[in-house]
Amino acid sequence: MTKQFSGSPEEQADLRRADSLAREIFSDVANKWALLIIEALGDRTLRFSEVRAEVEGISHKMLTQNLRMLERNGLVGRTVYPTVPPKVEYTLTGPGQGLRKTVDVMCDWTHRHIGHIEAARRGFDGG
Repeated sequence: MTKQFSGSPEEQADLRRADSLAREIFSDVANKWALLIIEALGDRTLRFSEVRAEVEGISHKMLTQNLRMLERNGLVGRTVYPTVPPKVEYTLTGPGQGLRKTVDVMCDWTHRHIGHIEAARRGFDGG
């Protein structure tokens, strides 16, 4: 992932930090739950229970962990309203929306090439 760069040592260190951060973020968000949460939020603002209803099969614990991770990485915004019980809403931030567009491109690529991928897998698996 590191690009060849002939800048100053400080600039090279900045690039290494950026590459390291990119790998860390990719590792965080490259799981099925994070991607499904990003897709579920889309352009909407949802409460925790609404996100859980949209993401079929996710446990309370996994949803909590993934929302926290997405919030930590600045991809999801969390708003808490001072009510009893507290009302909490989640929405994608600008960078979260950008990631969503990237995920959509990847899904479109999969749809375009699904026949080829399935045929390759059948050939590889001997079926």
